[in-house]
Amino acid sequence: MDAMTKMWLSIAAILVMGLSVFLVTFARTKTKGIVKGILSLLAFVIMLTGFLMGLVSIT
Repeated sequence: MDAMTKMWLSIAAILVMGLSVFLVTFARTKTKGIVKGILSLLAFVIMLTGFLMGLVSIT
């Protein structure tokens, strides 16, 4: 993988992780019950995706 592709992948990973942080913050402050759980689980899955993207951009 060339350097520019790694750069774009790492930037995308940072943005995806930021999205997951926003989503979990929104879920914990504005929602209740099952919606809170679903949004938190979705945020966790999005964060794992961002982590894997970041890991791929390192290697």
